Amino acid sequence: MPIERPILMLRLVRVGTLALALATAAGIACGGAEDESTVAGGPADGRGADAPEAAPAGAETAASSSPPTAPTPPTRPQRKERPLPAFSGWTLDQQRLSISSLIGKRLLIYFFDANHVGAPVVTHSVMSVSALRGKHNFEILGVSRSATREQAADFAGEHGIDFPVLDDSSGAIARRLGMKSPMALVGVDAEGYVTFGVLQFPTDEHASELVEDQIRRHLRLPTHRSGAEPVLGSRPAAPLFTAQVLDGDAPFELAAHRGTPIVLIFFLHTCSHCHETLEFMKETLASLPEGKRPLLIGLEVTGRTAAVRAELKRLELDFFPVLFDDDGSIRASYGSFAGVPDTFLIDPEGRILERVQGWRAREDPPLMRMRLAKMAGAPVPMLLRSRGYSGSDACGICHEREHETWQFTSHATAYDTLVRHGEASNPECVGCHVVGYQKTGGFVNSLETADLENVGCESCHGRGGPHLSPGFVPTGEFGAACMTCHDPKHSLGFEYDSFLPRVSHAALDYVTELSLERKQMLLAEWGAIHKNLLPSQIAHVGSEACKSCHEAEYATWSASPHARAGRRLDQATQKRDTDCLRCHTTGFGRDGGFPDGAAIADHTDLGRVGCESCHGPGGEHVSDGARRIGSIVSLGDKCDSCVILQICGSCHDDANDPGFEFAVQAKIDAQRHGTIEAGTGRPKGTTTQRGRIPAPSSEQMLEDAFALLDRRG
Repeated sequence: MPIERPILMLRLVRVGTLALALATAAGIACGGAEDESTVAGGPADGRGADAPEAAPAGAETAASSSPPTAPTPPTRPQRKERPLPAFSGWTLDQQRLSISSLIGKRLLIYFFDANHVGAPVVTHSVMSVSALRGKHNFEILGVSRSATREQAADFAGEHGIDFPVLDDSSGAIARRLGMKSPMALVGVDAEGYVTFGVLQFPTDEHASELVEDQIRRHLRLPTHRSGAEPVLGSRPAAPLFTAQVLDGDAPFELAAHRGTPIVLIFFLHTCSHCHETLEFMKETLASLPEGKRPLLIGLEVTGRTAAVRAELKRLELDFFPVLFDDDGSIRASYGSFAGVPDTFLIDPEGRILERVQGWRAREDPPLMRMRLAKMAGAPVPMLLRSRGYSGSDACGICHEREHETWQFTSHATAYDTLVRHGEASNPECVGCHVVGYQKTGGFVNSLETADLENVGCESCHGRGGPHLSPGFVPTGEFGAACMTCHDPKHSLGFEYDSFLPRVSHAALDYVTELSLERKQMLLAEWGAIHKNLLPSQIAHVGSEACKSCHEAEYATWSASPHARAGRRLDQATQKRDTDCLRCHTTGFGRDGGFPDGAAIADHTDLGRVGCESCHGPGGEHVSDGARRIGSIVSLGDKCDSCVILQICGSCHDDANDPGFEFAVQAKIDAQRHGTIEAGTGRPKGTTTQRGRIPAPSSEQMLEDAFALLDRRG
């Protein structure tokens, strides 16, 4: 079946309505955002062309011998996206729904017409990711543009749609948003800003998988198949094809060029970003040794022969063979439907080394120069930014195995964690989840500096690594660099020696030899919340031992569900189940804790989630003459989402409390009970110049706790 229309993917920026953002005369998106910044293109000495010039005030020097200081960002990341216009309506089951009620989580809005030929395909793609909503903290909202509510309801029932759908048969919402396309996917972040749009979809046999790939990519969900794109160090075989050549007598056969490196570009002859890419290729390929020079092949996506010939000649870009894909089968085999240019680098053995979608003026030229030189076997120029951070992709061109092992660390998805939790604009969090935040040439926002997302190479090895910062970690000890973010506030129980093997290139090198399936399994396993972060060698004493000194806190805790956790195990099987008891008692099976095999009725103090379940065993804390501060885990000065989730998450996991990690802030707020300044031992409010401010009485704390429970039902 021929492909009717390609997917259109756009970044929606600097627009007033969705119509303006999604409109395009040709019906095909040019990938890549505009960027006027310059890139330091340096010689092989690794310094960059402008390295000898003085660095701006406040920038790190190349010879800096001290690790970076902890980030203290005073402002939020700059936003370039536009907010989604507000709208509301009635769902198919007659419920009033306002878009404002969904702000706080990421949102995928699916506009559809049940009568459109692409509706079943796109709906199947959306439903394929629907089950991931809870685990990845996003919601889906349908907006039906069908002629009647009945048509939409029948379609929703037939396809098992399990998310709310607004009826827009009157067209009111579409007019509000300026939406003219019958089918569209729009992404909105937790703050209500539009982040991507997709419209006009393929309808061939692979269409559903291709659309799902785009949804997963933009929602930062795990990829479900590698396709024709490198994943985790894999080099998939480039799909073979035969195609008609513009002004050529014989067809082009990819298989006939085995042994020659290939650059395959899917392009549109009227796309300005495609023109930039082709101009770059014309200049750069000509500079490489002729005998090893990669062969450039361009596949034009419209097939308008005369127009293509005329435009390329006018722009003096008619220097390479142009192919056509009349039935869309080549694009389908490469999964190329997310905009142009779409560039594949194919090695002499016919394997795909790299895929570059779009053309970003800031980062793509230097990266592509380095990649092309490596493909040609020529000296690789070290094109690093002497006044800024170069990003992990630049490092990975030469340091392939190190880059691959990095992908298996939590560092490689650090920014995605913020996106899932709706904290990507929180300056207190961003600094430790990106490279160089609020430093010269560092991360600004996800649109302008996406290459600096996550904890990258330069977070540990310095700006430009040893090439630009040779004295950053002169001894090879990265502990000081780690502690700028892995401090007591954010990383409970952080130990450099035990943490290092989880990020060490040498320790993870074995992973590079595993199959792609095994690699993906390991990533899923390592993504689990780590357990046993509290001290384990100290004896438990029970919550009653805490009461005499922490009367107010004890009173608040007594009113919480934690204090009744053991009694909730009503069934006899649950009372004997070690997995249940471990999370419903204190210190299960540990020194002084709830004994394995015992009855809850015989150990009422330990037969509940007590003080020590969160603050650690108190054997040292309550002993005569013991130091009070530092002998128990204080949580009042910790980051809720970073530290407290690590403690709570071992029991409040996906199996027992789905979605808890995204509601941890609200859960903690509902039972806060600290009356002592963390790390001081003094009552809260005693450090002001106006004198002591009395802490709330235990009666008041208890009254407030019961009032909160009443409000929560």
